[in-house]
Amino acid sequence: MTQPESISLNKRISSSGYCSRREADKLIEQGRVTVDENLALPGARVLPTDKIYIDDELLKFSNPQKDNTFIIALNKPLQITCTTDEKDKTNVIRFLNHPKRIFPIGRLDKDSEGLLFLTNNGDIVNKILRAGNAHEKEYFVTVDKKITSEFISKMSKGVRVLGTTTLPCKVRQAGSRSFQITLTQGLNRQIRRMCEALDYTVLSLKRTRIMHVQLGSLATGKWRYLSDPEMNELMSQIENSTNSASASAKSVTVSKKQKRKQ
Repeated sequence: MTQPESISLNKRISSSGYCSRREADKLIEQGRVTVDENLALPGARVLPTDKIYIDDELLKFSNPQKDNTFIIALNKPLQITCTTDEKDKTNVIRFLNHPKRIFPIGRLDKDSEGLLFLTNNGDIVNKILRAGNAHEKEYFVTVDKKITSEFISKMSKGVRVLGTTTLPCKVRQAGSRSFQITLTQGLNRQIRRMCEALDYTVLSLKRTRIMHVQLGSLATGKWRYLSDPEMNELMSQIENSTNSASASAKSVTVSKKQKRKQ
């Protein structure tokens, strides 16, 4: 029977989404990591079956899908850029330091935070991003002044931005200066532009859900693989989606106008 190969401890910790390899090395040096109840030493190697603890907390690992397709859920911090451009030192790929080649599904502004998907499967990217596929994204937004019923109504019905009117969406007031909004569109800085058009300024913006996947208690800067049930549900939702241009026929004109405006 073939024995599993050992891997470096810092790489194993990083693959759990707990932290980067560099941060893992620091935790090991600080004596905060144990492997099967033994204090871990710098440069240690482990087996997939070894139990790893950080500050007495057992690390949990989720396996990527059997077909080698995986999706990562990241709670993106502020000031991290959703780009693969290596010249940008704040790019999200450098931030994650994942051992596999991955890229983000869509974007979150540098000044926004919250749930971001990353994957190694370009076909999934296209199917999720196509506006015609109507996959929901939910956000929690705080603005600079009190929200009125008129503001909620106008945001829900659509606002004129980038030479077009945004599609109707779900908007619910959450506090005197905060609201939740669910979009199926993805125009450039859409929520901020919608608020600006109604004379409001966004102070903070966090994405809390993509499709059926919730941000939940995932800490800022941490990431995890989607669970098997989450992946199965996602695959089911995009099964009848298309990555062809026909899927977003309703938004083609909007996209072209948006590009000309930028």
